[in-house]
Amino acid sequence: MTDTEQTTGELTITRRFAAPPELIFDCMTTPEHLTHFWGPTGVSTPIGKITIDRRPGGRFETTMINDATGEEYPMLGVFVEFVRGKKLSWTERDVEGGMLTSVTFVDLGDGTTETITHQTNIPAMFLTAEVQEGLQSSFVRLDEYLVTLV
Repeated sequence: MTDTEQTTGELTITRRFAAPPELIFDCMTTPEHLTHFWGPTGVSTPIGKITIDRRPGGRFETTMINDATGEEYPMLGVFVEFVRGKKLSWTERDVEGGMLTSVTFVDLGDGTTETITHQTNIPAMFLTAEVQEGLQSSFVRLDEYLVTLV
């Protein structure tokens, strides 16, 4: 592999939440909700740093801020699919090759929802254990936030 080549991978994370699919979808696509959990533990995403145009082709942009250092981590995405309570996907074109994230919402019929998050074309630097732990902590934060809403 040369210095200009990069290895990419994919990842699937399945989670169960004690909330209906529409609520989880709205939390993931509304700045007033997203600000409470977007990003790993130790990072904040101020509502003023979230732009969401809720439609296919719409912008999905956030800037996470490291609580300890103030370092900023922008994410620039474009929605590919946007079906409330069913499916959400976006591409991050600024990530080498355009990383794609898809979230499928499965209503389990008992007031709970299973989400299946699938990412493709993930650069190697985002496949590290530290980054994956951060992603998992964001789901934990979402779960904790949902408890305040249900």
